[in-house]
Amino acid sequence: MWRVLVTDEMRLGEVKNGDIRLDYKPNMPREEILKVIAGYDALITRSRTQVDAALLEAGKNLKVVGRGGVGVDNVDLEAASRRGILVVNVPEANTRSAAELAWALLLAASRGVVDSDRKIREGVWDRKYLGLELDRKTIGIVGLGRIGGQVARFARAFNMRVLAYDPYIPRTRAETLGVELLDDLADVLRQCHFLTVHTPLNEETRGLIGRRELYLLPKGAVVVNAARGGIIDEKALIEVLGEGHLFAAGLDVFELEPPNVEHPLVQHPKVTHTAHLGANTFEAQDRVGEAVLERVIETLQGNLAYALNTGFDPEGLQMFQGWLPLGEALGKLLPQITQGRPQALEVTFYGDFEKNPDPIASAVAKGLLGSVLEEGAVNLVSARPLLRDRGIPLSTRHVEQPKDYLQVIEVALETDRETRKARGAVLGGKPRIVGIDSQHVEVVPEGFMLICINRDQPGVVGKVGTLLGDSGVNIAGMQLGRDNPGGHALFVLGVDQRPGEAVLEALRGLDVLERVDLAEL
Repeated sequence: MWRVLVTDEMRLGEVKNGDIRLDYKPNMPREEILKVIAGYDALITRSRTQVDAALLEAGKNLKVVGRGGVGVDNVDLEAASRRGILVVNVPEANTRSAAELAWALLLAASRGVVDSDRKIREGVWDRKYLGLELDRKTIGIVGLGRIGGQVARFARAFNMRVLAYDPYIPRTRAETLGVELLDDLADVLRQCHFLTVHTPLNEETRGLIGRRELYLLPKGAVVVNAARGGIIDEKALIEVLGEGHLFAAGLDVFELEPPNVEHPLVQHPKVTHTAHLGANTFEAQDRVGEAVLERVIETLQGNLAYALNTGFDPEGLQMFQGWLPLGEALGKLLPQITQGRPQALEVTFYGDFEKNPDPIASAVAKGLLGSVLEEGAVNLVSARPLLRDRGIPLSTRHVEQPKDYLQVIEVALETDRETRKARGAVLGGKPRIVGIDSQHVEVVPEGFMLICINRDQPGVVGKVGTLLGDSGVNIAGMQLGRDNPGGHALFVLGVDQRPGEAVLEALRGLDVLERVDLAEL
């Protein structure tokens, strides 16, 4: 009989398997969990219980950890993998409820539901208020993942034109949803009467919708954020609402939660609020609990279809300590220097690797997605499923013949516009980038890097160095490569600080350079 411990509150439904003994102990203190966990085969949690290396080590008989929800941020996946503990989650359980709440906010804001409700309670019967219809209007969706895709399906039922911006989603997914996928966020904003955001919060998306973006919307637009606080700049939203450019807004999330009652958005009559309720429906909570219990039981019985961390050899993880950060660096580098939408990723291993190097490919996927998803949302074992969710296939090849070094990994990123490659090796235990495209370089993968392509001729580096120096950008290091004298050349400049857009434009305007890309590692 399998023993399963549940330490967080959730609606698990009925246990229909006679081989399972379920102990439901919500809000169990960590000290108690550590004392009893050795007697259990599986642990089910939400986000409260921290399933770290110490807890996993105490669970001497643990075989499965189930996380009721989307992410696995509170589970140490690498520690679980090293101990052979499988980890499952239920990322799709609250998709419908979150998408429906976004629509509830959009409809309520468009028709003044909250303001009218408040006035009636105050004894005011105001029938002069005019709202907005959705029919044949344009909705813009920023982020076309699971929830954004469901929002798009609802929009079609309202007879709306649907535009979307998501540089990490293939066009085939948008076409399946009946969505026009645009490459420029500004082009979406200029055309949409309603805007809703469905991205994670990270450095790329924080403040993504600011004052400039809000003013790109047609006058009288409605804005909804049921994703993460901070994607829409709150200060800018207050200003633009006050200036009368927007008709209304709907918010389920704030930068700081709960917000102060005196927060200008809380008190604003044009804003409809809910208290971060995206996943809070009976049905979603039932789905989360029932699905995670079902997946834990199936995994205990040997079905590995839902496990996030299968296929990792603990000894291999130890052996590839230098290669994993190299793979992650290459995965992070390529999308920054490759134009277009990712379509496919290929990792080639050159030389003789004593253990299966497949975990390095997972590190590449982690690096590629790390700048797209929230911090902690992607790791070695979740990277491949997340990449598959975005319709980006990852393939691997193993070529026994060495290439320049005894062992090399080469990563190729194909987009809808071009394909670029980067190679790396571990030298003296340290990761190094040893090639970009056809050029050989040797670069430590860290900090800000300017990757410049030019014709091999005198004076190129001098002009670039002078421009950077005049702009106050200090060069920390330089590596050059070329295919043949007088042919194409590539050089990498490590700089101490991120060059501003004006500096990058000035570099791209130099007649001696064919291309300039900036990467941060």
